[in-house]
Amino acid sequence: MKQKSFFYVLAVLLILTVISAVISNLELGNATEIIMILAAIKFLIVAFYFMELREAHVLWKALLIGCLTLFTGLVIII
Repeated sequence: MKQKSFFYVLAVLLILTVISAVISNLELGNATEIIMILAAIKFLIVAFYFMELREAHVLWKALLIGCLTLFTGLVIII
């Protein structure tokens, strides 16, 4: 992995974490949904960049995204 892209990915993860913290302190009615979506995006970034999933078989990528979508959707609905 290139050092420059590693830095950009970490910067994006930090920005998403700060955005989640700011949203959690606001008085929003749908803050839980926004935070769950941001957490899902962070999970995908970590999985594809740091766990080398971007080089995996398409089946594993589809299963990961499908399970994440199902879990996030169920949490938001409940």
